Amino acid sequence: MATPIYEFAHLPRVDAAAAARTRAGRVRAGDQAPVVGVIYNPRSHRNLGADFDCGLSPHVHIAQPGARAQLPAALAEFAARGIDLLVINGGDGTVRDVLTCGRPIFGDDWPAIAVLPKGKTNALTVDLGIPDNWSLQDAINALDHGQRVWRRPIEVAPLGESEADTGHSRVAGFILGAGAFTTATRAGQSAHRLGAFNSLAVGVTALWALAQSLFAGRANPWRRGARMRIGLGAGDVPMAHSGLGDPEMRQILFASTLERLPAGIRPFGFLKSGLKLVAVDQISRRTTALIPLVVAGKVQSRLRERGIHQLAASQFTLSIDDQFILDGEAFPAGDYLVGQGPELAFVSP
Repeated sequence: MATPIYEFAHLPRVDAAAAARTRAGRVRAGDQAPVVGVIYNPRSHRNLGADFDCGLSPHVHIAQPGARAQLPAALAEFAARGIDLLVINGGDGTVRDVLTCGRPIFGDDWPAIAVLPKGKTNALTVDLGIPDNWSLQDAINALDHGQRVWRRPIEVAPLGESEADTGHSRVAGFILGAGAFTTATRAGQSAHRLGAFNSLAVGVTALWALAQSLFAGRANPWRRGARMRIGLGAGDVPMAHSGLGDPEMRQILFASTLERLPAGIRPFGFLKSGLKLVAVDQISRRTTALIPLVVAGKVQSRLRERGIHQLAASQFTLSIDDQFILDGEAFPAGDYLVGQGPELAFVSP
């Protein structure tokens, strides 16, 4: 988990048939302690190599993969144990890696999942309503006494691959962005270095992006965006364009299956469930000045005419000539199918 994913071909590969054979069916009696598997990322911002704050038991199994390539073996071992709860101790990037590497192992039959917010960004735990101080013991207690929040992650796969290959090379996460979003992610790293994390980092980065977009020229990356084609649904229907700026360019693309985002932003307007996306054409400075009101849900009228497209889709294709970002990590330009993974049960207080 220490090295970035830059190429889909470099994803750890799992023999899906062998992985399926390792999954142990288990029905837990009411008085039985749950079997818990923990993926612990010591490199996550708030872990800093620290140990857990609860006593271990024979029912709690902890794996600390030193590299992403070691994740499938750790998850396969958890599957063989028939775990009742999978705990991900890390940030959004750790969640992305676990969901990506676990898909060939668990398929559509995942155990309940708990996430401890230990990363620089923890957008998923904001959506799930997880407090910052949530501990492993809190997560275990919530398995029987908390709530379930159901979410389907975004799954991204290169277009033109066979079904067998796609099963090995798709990546799962919760926030996808491109265009100025890629530029903003790089700026967000600077915000982290200044000590801003989570919602504060989102706010700092958003203000900087707004200032750049208001005062920069068309050649500036914040306003230029990226050349991209977006095809909606199974019919691959081209997304409409307002005609503002270059019709082959979008200033920003942002997609997510989360229902609540950090800093209270609402980029999708009143759309809530499922796969949602907002695409922004090369809009005028006047419309750019309205962006804070748009993401706050205060302006809803004439958005498409102004170059802001908010919609939901079962899936979409993305052909892009620049990198895109999935949960903080950059992926190469290319042609992709963006859909939804299995419905997962996340444990919350």
